[in-house]
Amino acid sequence: MEVLCTRQLKKYYGTKENQVKALDGVDLSVKQGEFAAIVGTSGSGKSTLLHMLGGLDTPTEGKVFIDGKDIFSLKKDELIIFRRRKIGFVFQAYNLIPVLNVYENIVFPLELDGNTVDQPYLEDVISTLGLSEKRTSMPNQLSGGQQQRVAIARALATKPAILLADEPTGNLDSRTSQDVLGLMKTIGERFGQTMVMITHNEEIAQMANRILRMEDGRLLQK
Repeated sequence: MEVLCTRQLKKYYGTKENQVKALDGVDLSVKQGEFAAIVGTSGSGKSTLLHMLGGLDTPTEGKVFIDGKDIFSLKKDELIIFRRRKIGFVFQAYNLIPVLNVYENIVFPLELDGNTVDQPYLEDVISTLGLSEKRTSMPNQLSGGQQQRVAIARALATKPAILLADEPTGNLDSRTSQDVLGLMKTIGERFGQTMVMITHNEEIAQMANRILRMEDGRLLQK
């Protein structure tokens, strides 16, 4: 089943001779449970694409469908709610709330939405990510790898339709990067989680089920 689909997605900046085509007609399809990596150099358009997929920026033209919903047909407030419920984000910066402990950070999106915590599911996620003994720790007591695992658990807490990861190992050393990505892959397989990750690191990309390459705002492989 298709979870994510884009149709002729374009993002242009400037006009005429000064126009920059950050995205130039991207068609992408990602199926349920797939772990796709989008690889490209700086300026290739991969970050712009991820921001479009997550509804963080609006396209010049084209559509993005998540779970069959045209996300840019939603009003601003509707899109905010849809994003919170259907899209999980993992960024290079962990973005943990410093005054909340590990468990409080993980359940924060659920509490923001007024939802009940699925405790057995959440405990399974926490255990799989090796965070069971860190539940009451504060972010400043954790290593970079541990903080990123908390960010992944938080992104998964709402059982999103898709998880989007933007250079998730950018602040980690190579060994920790491999550990974190290995856990992400395990999570995907265990919970049938659909994931799209952007990275400039070819070695990291090899851990995905499918690799797509971006160059000059276009996908070279689909």
